[in-house]
Formats: sequence, structure tokens, C-alpha cells
Amino acid sequence: MVSVFSSTTMAEKISFCCALMMTTLLVLSCCEVGGRGSDFNFIVNQKGVMNKGCDEIYVVGEGESLHTISEKCGDPYIVEENPHINDPDDVFPGLVIKITPFNLR
Repeated sequence: MVSVFSSTTMAEKISFCCALMMTTLLVLSCCEVGGRGSDFNFIVNQKGVMNKGCDEIYVVGEGESLHTISEKCGDPYIVEENPHINDPDDVFPGLVIKITPFNLR
């Protein structure tokens, strides 16, 4: 009877340790900071306002210009990085462009 009690106690201790380790891994995975695809990628524009950074591939929306996209995404060199843009004034909804935020250069 003594061996059953000690094996039950051992199983409870192992179960507790596993649960503690899983909880720690879960907390650490939620606290990841600084990855390029991180949701916490914010850029401060010239006016001092924080904007959420854009994805590397950006699809131009209705009413957007390269200037507004540049401010929004923090990439002042959009035309240089996108050779398929011949005229910076000829930007249309649905145009796909590459974005590299200034802080990642």
C-alpha cells in the first residue's frame, strides 16, 4: 500500500511540473518582441505620431498616394524600391508595392 501512495504522489509532482512548464512556455511565446513580423512594430512619423508598420508587400487602397503610404509605413524610398512604378503620380488601387520601413534599413 505504501508503494501506491508514493507513486501517486510522484505522479502528482510530475503533473504539476509539466503544467508549470507548459504555462511558462505559453507566457514566453506571448511575450515575443522585436520580430520583423511582429504586431508591435510601430513607427513614429515626422509629426511624432505612432503608426503601425506595414507588411513588406502592400496593396494600394482607394484614395492613397505614394506620399500617404510613405508616411503611414515609414518608407521614404518607395519609388526607388519598386522599378515597376514609372510615374509616382500614377498610383492606382490594387497596385502591389514593396515596403521596407526606414527603421529596418
